[in-house]
Amino acid sequence: MEGMQTTTAQSPSVEAPAARRPRAPRPQAVLEVLGKTRISPRLLRLTLGGEGFSTLHRNEQTDAYVKLLLPAPGSGLQPPYDLDALRAESPELLPTRRTYTVRRWDDAAQTIEIDVVLHGESGEDDHGVAARWADEAQPGDLIAMNGAGGGWSPAADATSHLLIGDHAALPAIAAGLEAMDPDARGLALIHLDHDEDRLELEHPEGVELRWVLGAREQLLDEVAALDLSDHEGLDVFCHVERGITKQLRRLLVKDAGIPREQISISAYWALGRIEDQFQAEKREPIGAID
Repeated sequence: MEGMQTTTAQSPSVEAPAARRPRAPRPQAVLEVLGKTRISPRLLRLTLGGEGFSTLHRNEQTDAYVKLLLPAPGSGLQPPYDLDALRAESPELLPTRRTYTVRRWDDAAQTIEIDVVLHGESGEDDHGVAARWADEAQPGDLIAMNGAGGGWSPAADATSHLLIGDHAALPAIAAGLEAMDPDARGLALIHLDHDEDRLELEHPEGVELRWVLGAREQLLDEVAALDLSDHEGLDVFCHVERGITKQLRRLLVKDAGIPREQISISAYWALGRIEDQFQAEKREPIGAID
C-alpha cells in the first residue's frame, strides 16, 4: 500500500523464524507373545512381554494405549522396522498401525495384556488386520509397538462416576473400575452387540454395572433418562463410536450442563472407517467431537 514502510528480513529488530526441527522417531518396543486366552466368544486376550517391555513408556493412566505395528502377511518384515527407509523405498510395505488399550500392566512380570475383538462387524478394523494377527499369533511371535499414550484415570476426589463405553472402551473401563476406591459410587454403561461377550468385571459395590445390548443408540436413551442435575463432584468417562459420542456430548454438556473439565470424551472409532481414515478425519470438521 502506498505510503507504508516495510522492514526487511535483515532488520535486527526482526528475527527470522527458527527452522522446524524434524520430530524424533518414536521408539519401537518389540514384545513377545507369551500367551493368549479367549475370554469371550469374540474377545481374545494376549499377554505380551520380554526384554522390550522396558522400552515402553510406562503410562500410569487407566486408559493407557499402544499402537501396534502390523506388517502385511507375506511381507517378510521383522520388527523393529526402519519406517523411514520403508516410507522412501517401499511404502506399500509400511506396517499398519492399530490402537489398543492396555488392559493390564504387570511390572513384576514385565508384561502387558491387550484385548482384541475378533470380528469386523463395526467397521473399526481394516478387514480384520489386527484380529487376524491376534488369532494367528503364537507364543514366541514378535510384535512392535509405540506408546503408551493415554490421559485418564478415575478422579480420586470424585463423589460419583459415570462411565460410558462399548467393546472398544471396555478395557479402559475395566481398568478404571479396578482403580477406584472401594467406597466409590456411580454407574458404568457398556454397550455390547452380543450378550455372550459380557464379562465379569471387578468393580466397587457402589458402582452399578449396566450392560446395554443390541442397538448402540440405546446408550443415548440410557443417558437421557439419568438425573444429572447435580453434577457436583461427578467424573465422566465417555468413549464410544464417533456418531454416538457426538450425541452423548450434547446430552452431557449442553443438556445436563456438566462442566467440560469433568468429562473425558472422544471417539475410539467411527462406523464404516478403518483406523487410518478415522485418525486422519480427527483433524477435520467431521471428526470433531467438541
